[in-house]
Amino acid sequence: MDHGDKIRAGFSTVLLSSIFPLKHDEETRSLLQRMYSARFLRPSCWAWLVIMLSTARVSSESLTGDQLNAVKDRLAEAAQQSWEFGTRAQALLEYDARTYSVFSGTSLPPPSTVTDTTDGLTAVFDMAEAIVSDRASSNGNINGSQPLMNDGSAADPASNGVSVLLANWTGQGNLDYAGAAQDQLDYLLNNVSRSSDGAISHRVSQVQLWSDFVYMVPPFLAYYGVLTSNESLVSEAYNQIKLYRDHLRDTDANNLWKHVMLGRGGIDEGHWSTGNGWAAAGMLRVLATIQNSEFDGSFSDQKDDLASWTLEIHSAMYNVIDDTSIFRNYADNGTTFYDSASTALMAATVYRLSSRKALYASGTTSSFSPTSTTSGAFPSSTVPSGLQHFTADGWLTPVVNPHSYGVEGSESAEGQAFVLMMQAAYQDWVDDGSPGNDGLRLRSSSWCTVIALGLVMAALL
Repeated sequence: MDHGDKIRAGFSTVLLSSIFPLKHDEETRSLLQRMYSARFLRPSCWAWLVIMLSTARVSSESLTGDQLNAVKDRLAEAAQQSWEFGTRAQALLEYDARTYSVFSGTSLPPPSTVTDTTDGLTAVFDMAEAIVSDRASSNGNINGSQPLMNDGSAADPASNGVSVLLANWTGQGNLDYAGAAQDQLDYLLNNVSRSSDGAISHRVSQVQLWSDFVYMVPPFLAYYGVLTSNESLVSEAYNQIKLYRDHLRDTDANNLWKHVMLGRGGIDEGHWSTGNGWAAAGMLRVLATIQNSEFDGSFSDQKDDLASWTLEIHSAMYNVIDDTSIFRNYADNGTTFYDSASTALMAATVYRLSSRKALYASGTTSSFSPTSTTSGAFPSSTVPSGLQHFTADGWLTPVVNPHSYGVEGSESAEGQAFVLMMQAAYQDWVDDGSPGNDGLRLRSSSWCTVIALGLVMAALL
């Protein structure tokens, strides 16, 4: 089975019913059927390529520089927990220090000499310095394997691993960044409990798998592997994602991911929107890390999987979004509150996937726009800033409480970070030629053909 067959087969669970109820004319529907049965699919496979319902337009609107600075300022104020520091660092790399982002499209490892220190990169290095400086006291002055900071989550501290690795790679200060990163790696691989099939636990106190893990740990493993030319670590990053997908993907819910599984308590089988976003974003970071590394040619099947699994989440999520174009806190539970944080993160991942060479997910972007001022669910008169989803001082709204995932919040560090990620991803997508945004677009490589016919279609061969 070649790469195209593998991906086509992986998409067989995406249903035509998500598109054919629309009032497209018979000629268009007949053309689609002929295309996907004759052009893209081999007779022995008969698996449909991904066809996803477009929720709305691709917006060209974006926040102004002053508004984005306000978002960054609120993010700096709010980030206090381990994963908030890590998420802030990644957002700043993507938005304000792109040379050091895995989405830059340049070869990894990155430059070891910093020639242009942006405010964002300075903040990333400052966080790495503070974390490594406080590491000993945070962990009770132990020696050897340990997380970058003490935490009830075994995974969240590792979200800072890329920042620490970058600080070491670029020779920042006199701290032992290399030793701190090594201890974090050893802790994950050797100290943290695992499921019976080898999935590293998200929690310290019990073996429990959270969808959040995919953003926190695999990108660190992959980046560490690339910087040290350690192919086994890159492979482990992929393997952990695969194991988590095996446990959390809900095939009875069109492949939405469950939030928390295994363990003695605290299980959450709901399809938490932010959790699905964490998973998609983590997979794309690993995909981009591999694509820009020396291992690009030896991980073809794994790259195909990561792209298709991300699109699998996109298809499931955008299939349940309502006409507000904002996700519910639990994607398919209409009784839960609206959440702009997960909406921004998911939009960022659509732009990112649309910009990767492997796939163009044309038109799957939500109509969620940071500058929108109209929505049936959120009267604009209640928003002093004049922006539909921001307060006057720059907080994204409405958002889930980042410290209590079932409760609506008001100020979310991760939500602020997701806005920066969305803005950076959108800009990169525009710079890449806005792939998939034409009424009819054809782009070919040795095994990739993408056609958009006035509705959302994305094909990864």
